[in-house]
Amino acid sequence: MTLYSTALPRPAGLAFDGLAERYDDMFTHSLIGRAQRDAVWSVARRTFQRGNHILELNCGTGEDAFFLTRLGASVFACDASEKMIAVANRRLLLEAPRSSVCFEVLPTEQIGAAALFGPFDGIFSNFSGLNCVGDIAEVARELARLVLPGSRALLCFSTRQCVWETLWFLRHGELGKAIRRWKGHANATLGRLAVEVHYPTVRRLRHLFSPYFVLRSWRGVGLAVPPSYLEPFAQRHPKLLRQLSAIDRVICSWPVLRSVGDHVLLSFERTCS
Repeated sequence: MTLYSTALPRPAGLAFDGLAERYDDMFTHSLIGRAQRDAVWSVARRTFQRGNHILELNCGTGEDAFFLTRLGASVFACDASEKMIAVANRRLLLEAPRSSVCFEVLPTEQIGAAALFGPFDGIFSNFSGLNCVGDIAEVARELARLVLPGSRALLCFSTRQCVWETLWFLRHGELGKAIRRWKGHANATLGRLAVEVHYPTVRRLRHLFSPYFVLRSWRGVGLAVPPSYLEPFAQRHPKLLRQLSAIDRVICSWPVLRSVGDHVLLSFERTCS
């Protein structure tokens, strides 16, 4: 069964197809990837409960979906990339064949089709998948139709200002890369394809998700821990990375600082209206 419309383009999905086989080595199993993901998982443990039926957007190769099933949840996990879903299904057969997870190819722009598998008790999206969506307001409206009142949506976005990124590229004389997020959007080239990436502020996201969702809390991810493209630095200084992770656990909710890390993690609640 094909859930998505094949008549519509999937630029982000096609771009990530080229990364699918290498993604786990590039990020999932990297020191920085693990440090940032652990920070998100610490919040997910307090957000979702055993027995929840969760909709995951932009699931990639399934790392977060498998984690959620270990919490006792069932997961409908989707991604725009056919090859990412192929890797996720392969992992499912090899690593967790009894997990209560279903992987499907479904772009976020067509997420309404997930109603066939709902309703859901929660929504999860990790590491910037939603930054590749142009019309977040429309996605919010569709998500509101898929979840029960009181459900939580835990969404991780790339920030508009990342201090680590700005200082790193300024140090290397690359002004364009240092400020690439500041104007709110940028083009990223993945393989031979260009994908437009959006960097909405928390204030803007709060507005776009209302009145269907209310923002209950938010925190920074990757404030002291650097962005993933600095993995060679982390490999040379693993002890320092552990110290930076410890600092993040302390300062992740501090005003001002929480908005200038690599990512921001927002916890929304579906209203009763």
